[in-house]
Amino acid sequence: MPSLHPLDPLTPDEINIAARAARNALSELGEKLRFELIELAEPEKSDVRNFKPGDVCNRTARAHVFARDAVGVWRLEVALADGAITHKEHLPTAQPMVQLEEFELVEQAVKQDPRFVEACARRGITDLSRVCVDAWTAGNFGHEDEMGRRVSHTFCWLRTSERDNFYAHPIEGLNPVVDISTMEVIRIDEHCEIPVPQREYNYEAAAQPHLREDLNAIDVTQPDGVSFSLEGSLLKWHEWSVRIGFNAREALTLHDLRYSDRAVLYRASLAEMVVPYGSPEAGHFRKNVFDIGEYGLGKLTNALSLGCDCLGAIAYVDGWIADINGEPMCMENAICIHEEDDGLVWKHWDYRLDHTEVRRSRRLVISSIATVGNYEYACYWYLYLDGTIEYEIKATGIINTVACEPGQPGKYGTEVAPGVVGQIHQHHFCVRLDLAIDGDNNAVYECDTVAEPAGPLNPYGNAFYMRETQLTTEGGRQRNADTERYWKFVSGSARNAMGQATGYRLHPEGSVRPFVAPDSPSGVRMPFVYNQLWLTQYDPDERYPGGEFVNQSDGADGVHAYATKARSIDNEDVVAWHVFGLHHLPRLEDFPVQPVAKTGFKLVPSGFFDVNPTLDLPTSSNAASCHAKT
Repeated sequence: MPSLHPLDPLTPDEINIAARAARNALSELGEKLRFELIELAEPEKSDVRNFKPGDVCNRTARAHVFARDAVGVWRLEVALADGAITHKEHLPTAQPMVQLEEFELVEQAVKQDPRFVEACARRGITDLSRVCVDAWTAGNFGHEDEMGRRVSHTFCWLRTSERDNFYAHPIEGLNPVVDISTMEVIRIDEHCEIPVPQREYNYEAAAQPHLREDLNAIDVTQPDGVSFSLEGSLLKWHEWSVRIGFNAREALTLHDLRYSDRAVLYRASLAEMVVPYGSPEAGHFRKNVFDIGEYGLGKLTNALSLGCDCLGAIAYVDGWIADINGEPMCMENAICIHEEDDGLVWKHWDYRLDHTEVRRSRRLVISSIATVGNYEYACYWYLYLDGTIEYEIKATGIINTVACEPGQPGKYGTEVAPGVVGQIHQHHFCVRLDLAIDGDNNAVYECDTVAEPAGPLNPYGNAFYMRETQLTTEGGRQRNADTERYWKFVSGSARNAMGQATGYRLHPEGSVRPFVAPDSPSGVRMPFVYNQLWLTQYDPDERYPGGEFVNQSDGADGVHAYATKARSIDNEDVVAWHVFGLHHLPRLEDFPVQPVAKTGFKLVPSGFFDVNPTLDLPTSSNAASCHAKT
């Protein structure tokens, strides 16, 4: 069996070693001991770069442990060779993520509470088996009875039949608040009694009166096989190589991304997302969930289906994480890898010679999908033949619903069905990019297109040019659509044929302006969303834009705090944090299930190559193409 690479995700055996060591180190917790996560503690960059196939690497696991009945987290590091604890730290006020296994326990606790049973009865609901309680995180709103507790602020719906879409039937104005540690219902917030909408809106195929028969199959085949290889965590395709990672918090991660063995990114991941809702009414002002930092995408990752989630010749990768008891948990088919045709990469017709040259593009797709409550987030990394890197998120699933008096939705949402409202909200995503453009020492330039002022230099009024400004100190930057602003990351040492620093451009294509007030209870916990780019000097302990322990946080930790250190980013090891998103006022067409809404960004080579790197692509004509019979 080949030796593990330093960046390989933990194996089931390694998860068991780490869990056993943690239980021994915290034996006083006994049956109360729970695991937030067990993941690879990534080694020093120098150790990764010095590693050679066949070497034995000293791997370390990180374990976050908490007591079932108390606040606080123990942060442990375990040497996997012998199970020794190499680091142990107790953080008494830290709140672990809400665990998948706790969702159902919260629902059970609520449905057994006599006050809730009575509140449902007043609304004509007597069959509690049809009630669905979603365990939302609570935020930090200063309620005295929530202080020092792990809290869930819940929302409720009604399922009118066994396979019914319960989001069509919100139980409005009924919000139980639960202590997750003790499963005590602290209180039940009642705001109003609006009749539960009764009309069914189901999306399953069996619920439709008829299914279309006018769409013929599109088959994606590669008769000669795929053009990529996957050995362990190492994926190679065209000139690209990358190591694939997976963990409980971020889910899919990319490591040591290279083109022609030239470093581009050391690490890339979706490090946080936060979804603020725009209604101040009833309990809805508390909707401001950090889907990664408060829940974790790893445990919520889908098992992808062949020919459905991914189309073509597919390679799947399982993800191994720990469950709440520290047992290895396999997320089957968590990651999908395949190739897609991407139309033209370039073409030109020389009309004087009546000669055309054309080349087709394709891309390698590395994807994963997670379900967080009502929403699905499909996350895609695309690698292109010309060196472009693209990240795309497709949001789908079901909009979060509330009830209203029919015809009276108010101004904070859209009535998508009689008595059913989809509220205005935003999705803010932050991708952490550990840059390595031809090496670790990089610099950053802000690039703005400006018009030449009227005068002798611009006699015809047509002059405009791009102005570069080097950013030398950590901080946050904002997109400027008026100047077509982008940012350029360049190597501190490598030069191209023109003597310029090799680099990549970040094009902020999915920027969204936040509308939550920065000094509000929700705004102070998500300061990273108020800039579209953050730049920091690399620190292995600075991994999350909203801080390491986000649940019920006060907003003190995170990338905004890292940036206040004012470290140099001039020819240093630089980390770029890009914030982008979706602005969503629901439409009728978003119900009962939402068509995908897309957002993302691109990293485009900028002087990284001396010429167009796709000149060596062969001419081709697809033999399977034919004239359509209409």
